[in-house]
Amino acid sequence: MSVDRPTSFTLRAATAADCGTLFRLISALAEYEKLNHLVEATPARLEQALFGPQAHAEAILVDATTPEGSRSVGFALFFHNFSTFLAKPGLYLEDLFVEPAWRGHGLGKLLLRHLAALALERGCGRFEWSVLDWNTPSIEFYRAMGADVMPDWRICRVTGDALARLGAPAAGI
Repeated sequence: MSVDRPTSFTLRAATAADCGTLFRLISALAEYEKLNHLVEATPARLEQALFGPQAHAEAILVDATTPEGSRSVGFALFFHNFSTFLAKPGLYLEDLFVEPAWRGHGLGKLLLRHLAALALERGCGRFEWSVLDWNTPSIEFYRAMGADVMPDWRICRVTGDALARLGAPAAGI
């Protein structure tokens, strides 16, 4: 795909009608990270999680408009967390992705700056995300944007059967 033609870009909040597009972009992210085998999301699950009665996250899409039309070429999915030390909410970026053919246009910066402004507007004390340790281009990009890559912190995760075991009723303390 050539992106040399005249193009304009816009950011917009995703709507329930965008869940198929979000799923397409999430699948492309999983392929890039070589994590396709972990994708259990579907457009219907995304619609429930993002736009159901108890929404858990939000998404921003970046649309590219060319003479041929408009299409979403990137996204950021985020939610609020909380800092006990700051006693303030935080904004956590779960995923940011721009299709490879559309990189180099500043779209990642556009998304990050938008989310940083949103965090400030919402009174957040920090804006955080994780990056895979092998993803050197992203690490360099995030550092260039002013982010600290925190070497002393590790993510702990419990899923599937381990989550079921941990969350099962205990027979005492």
